[in-house]
Amino acid sequence: MKIAAAALLLAASANGFTAPRVHNSRTTTSLSVSQADLDGAQGMIDEILKTKNCGPVMVRLAWHDSGTHDCSITEEWPASGGAIGSIRFDPEINHGANAGLAGAVKILEPVKEKYPGVSYADIFQMASARGIELAGGPKIDMKYGRVDATGPEQCSPEGNLPDAEAGPEGKFGGAGGTASTEDESAAGHLRKVFHRMGLDDEAIVALSGAHTFGRAYADRSGLGAEKTKFTDGSATKLSDGSETTSYTPGGSPWVENWLVFDNSYFTTITDESTDEELLKLTSDKCLWDDEKFAPFATKFADKDAFFESYAKAHKALSELGSKFEDIE
Repeated sequence: MKIAAAALLLAASANGFTAPRVHNSRTTTSLSVSQADLDGAQGMIDEILKTKNCGPVMVRLAWHDSGTHDCSITEEWPASGGAIGSIRFDPEINHGANAGLAGAVKILEPVKEKYPGVSYADIFQMASARGIELAGGPKIDMKYGRVDATGPEQCSPEGNLPDAEAGPEGKFGGAGGTASTEDESAAGHLRKVFHRMGLDDEAIVALSGAHTFGRAYADRSGLGAEKTKFTDGSATKLSDGSETTSYTPGGSPWVENWLVFDNSYFTTITDESTDEELLKLTSDKCLWDDEKFAPFATKFADKDAFFESYAKAHKALSELGSKFEDIE
């Protein structure tokens, strides 16, 4: 999965969400950003998303940037990682979990060129949130003004992102990253990854629901088919009810209408009659098998309940480890 899942600062509490810890200060490491620039950047991003139907990869890009966060690290920013734009640098962009994301950064470069005052971190997170909303998902109460990491020395170590399936030795995760995520069970592994970020079980399940949006590729995550009947270039539905063939064929989706953001993930994974070409990974099925995850997975069969929890979890994920400047 490598955060194709789910894939966060919240307290790891079973009772819900708490406000993420963020840093607020003026700094010389980022240009000042105006609301006019943010509005302009959003307009450009919206056009890119509508033209290229690339929302899913933008979600993955933003999540892989923010998902490196370790809430136990108390050293000066940006030591704890998170939504700081460091994914644009080598070596982070070349971590195994980030295969294919250099292309997403390239797609967004014109936005940075036209609006240099908007940080890469903001651009990545904006593209993710807008991708979800334009695909029919919830409106996310985003905060902007993030400060960018300034160089590769500020990249997080490899190994902080989640796996969807066990490795050759039968274990999920590994000893790399800022803390070991190795576990014999998918549920245990997911908790080690997301609790390290500061997220609770509800957030883990809610964020996993974003699998309703997009595809897995064998040459990126090691999972999925070369193509399926749903991703072979034939028409697929959009959130407004229309159809499009304007996408790059390939990969395996979790749901049939993989360019629509809804709660169909939570009604598809447990349905034994669904098409065999749809993905049902161990990290997906564990959401119903684990006694603490299961109540949320069942609850999110209701779209409104899912959207409410998802919007909170996404906002928290997007602010992990971020330092914010005031918007002018």
